[in-house]
Amino acid sequence: MSFTVQVKEELLLQFSQNKSELSAIIKLSGSLGLASSGLTLSISTENAKIARHIYEMLLHFYQIKAEIRHHQKPNLKKNRVYAVFIEDGVNEILNDLYLADSFFGLEPGISPLVLENDSWSQAYLRGAFLASGSVKDPEKGKYQLEIASVYSDHAHDLANLMQKFLLDAKVIERSKGTITYLQRAEDIMDFLLVIGAEEAKTEFENVKLLREARNDLNRATNAEAANIAKTVTASMKTINNIIKIMDTIGLDQLSGDLQEIAQLRIQHPDYSIQQLADSLTVPITKSGVNHRLRKINKIADELT
Repeated sequence: MSFTVQVKEELLLQFSQNKSELSAIIKLSGSLGLASSGLTLSISTENAKIARHIYEMLLHFYQIKAEIRHHQKPNLKKNRVYAVFIEDGVNEILNDLYLADSFFGLEPGISPLVLENDSWSQAYLRGAFLASGSVKDPEKGKYQLEIASVYSDHAHDLANLMQKFLLDAKVIERSKGTITYLQRAEDIMDFLLVIGAEEAKTEFENVKLLREARNDLNRATNAEAANIAKTVTASMKTINNIIKIMDTIGLDQLSGDLQEIAQLRIQHPDYSIQQLADSLTVPITKSGVNHRLRKINKIADELT
């Protein structure tokens, strides 16, 4: 089950009944038709549970027993599409939900009444997500939550609605419509709370924290590997210089403190500067060890 489906199924388990939720679903998934009896309304979804949810809301609010139809999509996935079909009382429903325009169509934006009421706003966002929302699995790639709109006005109104809840919503135009989206993990988690998907929010947060811990560990591991490589490179340079001194003037020509550090470096090429400092007869600071190694390298560089 995808994370998007998981969120939607959690929302459907709440048995929420709010006209603003139904309004958003019709706005994003509904299409009007014309029959001899007047306007017809068909609300499409690929989720059978959402189709049942729409049917129950229509029955609850308007005592209408809609017809649920279905057909297969003509593609390789062969997803079944459900259509909740109504042919009676469509005008009354559209007017009651603030959806009707003056040309027997659907208003392209969101009613100001929805924007002014917090509980209506939350329900509207819940319905919008159920109708055409998606959220990337937090385990995969970058974070992204999207709601697709046919109307650009509606997409911008959705962004304003999200911004009302302090969410950093943005809008982008695409070939098949306009997308209202969130990209910050914190905004996505807050959105899930706003629409009532608390379990999904908790799971999202847990996955986010786990990803961050893994990334921190990888960064630490990479940094440690880089430090080891740097130490080995510096160690091999000094060892080559010590061998050069041994083959030319001999180590006995060095002072006692330089002889000791040179022998330690030859014997323990993998030691860090701190380990070398701690292994001396009289332990010194890392700065002191670096000073002695620089003196050895300088002596080797001066040899012909």
